[in-house]
Amino acid sequence: MNFAEFTNAFCVVALVTFLITSCAGFKNSLLTSQTDKNNCYQPSAKSYTKADLPKPIHTLDIDSTLKNTFSFQSLHAANAIGILDLLTEFVHLKKSCSINPTLEKKIKLVELSQNIYKKINTSSLEISAIASEMDCEEERADQIATFIKGKENTIETKLTVSAIVVGAIGAISAGILLANNTSENTPEVIGIGTGLIEATLGILILTNKRKITYYHPRNALKDIWTAPETSSIFPAPIWYYLTYENPDKNEKSLRQQLVDKWLGYGQIADTKEKKKQKIDNQYFGKGGKYTASQLINRANMYDQLEAYINLMKQDLRILALELEKFIED
Repeated sequence: MNFAEFTNAFCVVALVTFLITSCAGFKNSLLTSQTDKNNCYQPSAKSYTKADLPKPIHTLDIDSTLKNTFSFQSLHAANAIGILDLLTEFVHLKKSCSINPTLEKKIKLVELSQNIYKKINTSSLEISAIASEMDCEEERADQIATFIKGKENTIETKLTVSAIVVGAIGAISAGILLANNTSENTPEVIGIGTGLIEATLGILILTNKRKITYYHPRNALKDIWTAPETSSIFPAPIWYYLTYENPDKNEKSLRQQLVDKWLGYGQIADTKEKKKQKIDNQYFGKGGKYTASQLINRANMYDQLEAYINLMKQDLRILALELEKFIED
């Protein structure tokens, strides 16, 4: 086997490798046509202005009886869904009824409690609807990432096996020729050629990263990142809850805490302004080219956002429990 023959063999292997990777790209391109279809979208929230948002609770003159009856956590949730006035009226009427019970007061108490619980339940459903959209977006990104990662693993396995086979054949061939005391330089040529093929396969393994165009025109992450005064995705109560900052406790808003975690854990971070802008447009724009790892990162960001939204539901549950305890006392 002369050098020319071995070169031809090398070209054949390289061509086969190229065809393998090309076919994988073609299969991924078929998936691309499906990534602009999304069933996660909820109907757009009713448009509102900054004036429609609840007033920050620390700026309100909360009735002292209300403060002594409910925790700050519960009052904060009540303020978000707009039932502080109902709670105040209920608490005072309950105390008045315990001193001087009348049928009219009892009927009014039942009416107020029904209105309060109705508002809590309606708000809980609204929170669940938004949280389910976040969960759906998470699953959508994760599912496509899993598909891409599976294709990458398949190609990586084939390339690894090819590298092992090429190395084994090269070593055996060179060993046989050396054992036969051949006077030609064929063993050296085989060794060099095998090394080149293995290096090529190794590079292909390292660069085996598929990308897919992933669309998300309705992007909840954008509102969390850019912090507009009002949100076109999150209803006013939820947006108030996510963006409220408590100066008395020197606490950042949940929205800012989430952004800080994205930056702190390197989910969104780059010191180069040009590349940073590209990443910002990708994650917080209407779509772009994503690798599997980037889609997994996007899914994790939605998972974190969903968890923060559900915190509001927990606070409403605490409010309901405290209200129930107050009624029973």
